[in-house]
Amino acid sequence: MSQQPIIIKQIIGKTVKALRIRQGLTQEDLAYECNVDRSYISMIEVGRNEPSVSKIFELCLGLRIRPSDFFTLVAIEYDNILQDSNKLRAE
Repeated sequence: MSQQPIIIKQIIGKTVKALRIRQGLTQEDLAYECNVDRSYISMIEVGRNEPSVSKIFELCLGLRIRPSDFFTLVAIEYDNILQDSNKLRAE
């Protein structure tokens, strides 16, 4: 079974957390902005929950980032992980 879905959930979570912290928001603040429970934000950040595309757009509003920029950050991190993985296999 591919690890790809697990990796993507973790990258999304890591990205949400980094942006939230950069904006000086608590999980409670972001949850309020997105009309969700704080535990939902926590589950996303630790990679246990994968938000829908529409919820990502809501998160982006709360994080004050364009969805296209959010997905670019996720794609960059995904590419970095793939490159690191390929380097390890080559060694």
